[in-house]
Amino acid sequence: MIGIAGKVVAITGASSGIGEATARHLADRGSVVILGARRSDRLEMLAASIASRGGKASYLVTDVRRRDDVANLVQLAMDRYGKLDVLINNAGIAPISFLDDLRVDDWDDMIDVNVKGALYGIAAALPVFRRQGFGHFVNTLSTAGIKIVPTMAVYAGSKNAIRAISEGLRQEAGPSLRVTTISPGYVDTELPSSMTDVALRQQGQASMKALAIPASAVAEAIAFAIAQPDSVDVGEVVIRPTAQT
Repeated sequence: MIGIAGKVVAITGASSGIGEATARHLADRGSVVILGARRSDRLEMLAASIASRGGKASYLVTDVRRRDDVANLVQLAMDRYGKLDVLINNAGIAPISFLDDLRVDDWDDMIDVNVKGALYGIAAALPVFRRQGFGHFVNTLSTAGIKIVPTMAVYAGSKNAIRAISEGLRQEAGPSLRVTTISPGYVDTELPSSMTDVALRQQGQASMKALAIPASAVAEAIAFAIAQPDSVDVGEVVIRPTAQT
């Protein structure tokens, strides 16, 4: 795919779900992928699988709650390939609950991963993009931030925080940097496993089984945005199952 081959793309949350699917999709089309996530065994297997198909992948154990980890992921791209074309801030968790349950630790975790993790990505990549004179941020959001429903107040808030930050970043970015947000609906991923409320986790898994689209569909949407000419900025993509209300 023209506009993808040869690009160096760093991806957080790359060990499963949307991150894994995106890494495979982009590598198959000639990108060099830099994989970041917490599970070293999954990263190693993914990098080996990509290499077995003729692709190029490097990885680094990355906890986006740690600013240094995210900075080191970006630095890995620079050290090995001398540039970074795209940063995909994809890592996210969703331990949803009713506010009355006062699961404050879960709230803190969502802010740390979904909001601060993405901000750490911006802090790491923005100076690099400025020096290069080019670069593209892709931030994974959620349709939960578009249609607010009970149990998802904090999760939706975390995603809408990054929606606002992304728009501010786009306006500040100038003519040489691009910013894209991706808002998926139900996607077949491991996201429900982060839900600490057992009943809600079971509901989420049931909804996913009934409605979910494959993570590869989101990967294709991300690839579409990345593949555009440098003068074209795809600001927002919403992708959901046709059956999702």
